[in-house]
Parts: sequence; structure tokens; C-alpha cells
Amino acid sequence: MLERLPEFIGNHPILSLAFVGLTVAIIAMEIARLTRPFKAVTPAQLTQLINRENALVVDVSAIADFEKGHILGARHVAMSQFDPENKVLAKVKDLPVAVVCRNGLTSSDAAKRLAKAGFTKVYWLDGGLAAWQQAELPLAKGRG
Repeated sequence: MLERLPEFIGNHPILSLAFVGLTVAIIAMEIARLTRPFKAVTPAQLTQLINRENALVVDVSAIADFEKGHILGARHVAMSQFDPENKVLAKVKDLPVAVVCRNGLTSSDAAKRLAKAGFTKVYWLDGGLAAWQQAELPLAKGRG
């Protein structure tokens, strides 16, 4: 079967290049995931962190989204004002800090910034509050 591989590549160069490109992209994403300075957690793991280690949950969603629904006990910090050295966060540098947002995209940047600032236990809710709701976990409404 492998003896026909050069023939396939010769007959389908674009398909072959797409396959190589996708393979390289997947490998690069996995390496980035494994070497990032924070840990991704599921909603169940985040619940355990909150209950067992009293993790601080920081929600970097827009204020309107935060008021529509957030994890009970979460503190809101707008991403535009997110500073790892702010007074609330500076006190918990060695404690577990979990960062969340609506879909998990913005919060991964915040988690990266916390880890870079020297926080030792940084967690990121993979999938954000959408994953939290999909797991049918409760949300608080209002400002907190």
C-alpha cells in the first residue's frame, strides 16, 4: 500500500499539502496546549476547586453578560481593566484562581496574563460559561 503513496501525492498535490498542513497545525496546537502555563478545567473540576480549595473565580465577561448569569461567588473584572497586580488578585497570588468568560476565549488570555505575573495556581474553564450551563450547573444573576 505504501508503494502507491508517491503516485497518490503526484496525482493529488493540493490534497496532500492540505493533509500535511492540518497535521502540522494539530501537532502545534497540542504542543501549545501541553506547555501553556495554566490548566484547563471542566465544570466538574472547577466545582471541586471551588468546594475543596476555595478557588477565587474571576469572570472577565462583559458586565451585561455577567449580570445575566455568572458562577455563584464569582468576581467580575472587565477584561479592559484586568490587571494581575490589582488589589483583589494580588492577595491571592498563591491560591487557586479560576478565570471564566462566556465562551472561554477571552478568559484564556486572562489566565495567561495571571500565570505570567507569577500566579502559581491558575485555572481556565474550558468552554466558559457555555460549558457550565451545558453541564446544568446553577448560575447567579445580577451584580453578584
